[in-house]
Amino acid sequence: MAPMDSPFPDTATSRELTDRLAHVRWIAGGTAAGKTTLARLLADRHGVHVYNGDRAEHSWLARCTPQRHPHLSAMRGVPPGGMWEGRTPRQVFQAMAGLHGETIGFVTEDLLAMPADHIILVDYFGILPGHLAPLLHRSDQAVFLLPTPGFRQNALRARYADPARAQANWGSNDPATMLTMRLARDALWDEEVRHQADGHAPGIITVDGSAPATDLAGQLATRFGLGRSA
Repeated sequence: MAPMDSPFPDTATSRELTDRLAHVRWIAGGTAAGKTTLARLLADRHGVHVYNGDRAEHSWLARCTPQRHPHLSAMRGVPPGGMWEGRTPRQVFQAMAGLHGETIGFVTEDLLAMPADHIILVDYFGILPGHLAPLLHRSDQAVFLLPTPGFRQNALRARYADPARAQANWGSNDPATMLTMRLARDALWDEEVRHQADGHAPGIITVDGSAPATDLAGQLATRFGLGRSA
């Protein structure tokens, strides 16, 4: 990987990276905004390949080093809910690897290793506009989805209504307490996304549940130049 002052491969210039990633489209933003649902709809409609960053994170943990990725390395071996214990939501936010640019380099390496003969759609939460901007040929290659507080709260309540899923994420911690902390941390992430987006080109779409997912998928398909649905 690149030197510590850059998260990108050191063998490629900025222009070379944007050229090599011109076939990539990005859906980033806040948690519980429907990124994965929209990515699946676009894959079904347009045959794009979806890169799921949440799944890819497991391989990054094996590749990261404490010297270059201290926040990501700190997650290795942490039990479910362990990252929240003894911390405030702001402290958890400040410890996020994506906030410090430790994830974008791994995403870039993975994408560069994939075939470039078809469109790849990245579905991942842990990217910020300032880290993504150097990889974009055009601003319409990326969008950040941010849910309204009510939409996110309803989505996360439904997601963790299953006790087994709640325990897998939060261990033995009280689910209601953990949800409150999670919502506070996610609000801080959204704030950072909006702040950085002011200085960069990627667009923001607010998700409040008023538009069906199929309509949002059509909007993204137009933005990404995916053509008409079959």
